[in-house]
Amino acid sequence: MASISKETPLAELTLRKYERPTELSKRELIRKLCLSLGLLQPGDSRDIIVDIFHVLVESNSALTSEEIQNAVLESRKRENLPLKGVAQSNIRRQIRKLRELFIVEKAGNSYRISENESLLRIFEEKIEKFYLPSIVERVKEYIKVLEQKIYK
Repeated sequence: MASISKETPLAELTLRKYERPTELSKRELIRKLCLSLGLLQPGDSRDIIVDIFHVLVESNSALTSEEIQNAVLESRKRENLPLKGVAQSNIRRQIRKLRELFIVEKAGNSYRISENESLLRIFEEKIEKFYLPSIVERVKEYIKVLEQKIYK
């Protein structure tokens, strides 16, 4: 009997294309960016990652997960948004998503935008030039092996 390998991806990237950004608030721009990068699913009412990302983008220094949580709570109260998903465990899980895409890095016990770099540069250098090509290359490997088996 053949063993079945785990179906856990080594890397995963979801990219979506939306209409051009116009006349959107900063929070709404970050929300669309999260949707575009697959950090948030369309129709998701639990959008705490938007506020986490917003807090980190606006911060001039690294923040602990507790500081992020407090800033997110204040922000959501100010915007009259539900306080769902603000538990510390969920905050850390959402930060991990941002870290997996190389947008956020851990600095000691704190988090910041990677290398305090611009988001465009992070996208170009880490995602577009590094992450995406490695995923595309692996998909091509699967296609080549499949074609060898089909077209023997």
